[in-house]
Amino acid sequence: MSPADGSSGRAEPVIDLVGVSVVRDGVALLDDVSWRVEPGERWALLGPNGSGKTTLLRVAGAALWPTRGTVDVLGGRFGRVDLRELRQRITVVSASLARTLRPAQAAGDVVLTGRYGALETWWHEYTDEDRALAAQLLDDAGFGGPEFAARPFGLLSEGERQQVLLSRALMGKPELLLLDEPAAGLDLGARERLVARMDRLAGDPAVPPMVLVTHHLEELPGGITHVALLRAGRMVAAGPSEVVLADGPVSDSFGIAVTVERSRGRWSARAQT
Repeated sequence: MSPADGSSGRAEPVIDLVGVSVVRDGVALLDDVSWRVEPGERWALLGPNGSGKTTLLRVAGAALWPTRGTVDVLGGRFGRVDLRELRQRITVVSASLARTLRPAQAAGDVVLTGRYGALETWWHEYTDEDRALAAQLLDDAGFGGPEFAARPFGLLSEGERQQVLLSRALMGKPELLLLDEPAAGLDLGARERLVARMDRLAGDPAVPPMVLVTHHLEELPGGITHVALLRAGRMVAAGPSEVVLADGPVSDSFGIAVTVERSRGRWSARAQT
């Protein structure tokens, strides 16, 4: 059974932003950004620190109200839809979420809480089917068996935590999956295991639309179909990955001349010499 079902036949865009700006203390964190995500697409948001990636993700996740512009997410327009209900249809994987979880909570229970977007299992009742799905999701991550599921979340390695958080996200069967730098701080092995899992998810038509935020092309799963490049709060380029991930647009986004390459479905970039 697939952990989520993205094949709802939705005709409207999953995300549709038009002329969106977010201004704080006179500084434009986003500046007149328009962006559209269609059903079935897998997007990456790329750019240097401070380019607006996470701010854009927060708007898309119904966690941040823009200063200007119109925002439609999952068919609901900001100002006309109850954002509390909309957020229940979206799952976000981020470092800030990990900090809210009780360190002593078992890894399997952390996954289980994703069913209702809770922080503790005692707030809801769970069926045998729920528990079987949680176990399956951990097994998909390479951590099957009761021994790992019983380990305290706070004692897991950073790579294990990210895999548990991704499993938790899928447990909720979201209609939109947002990943905010899930590979940040991981060593090479943990990063590659996480990228491989995200690649499998990206290739599964039952998984809902995905948006991944990262600084590094090397962290992009091969299944990413579209890329948006940002710089200083503005959209540099957006479209199919094979078009956008080219020397010129990536150089413009990061402010350094780079050569972009693709090998065996994976992207990389290095400074031109």
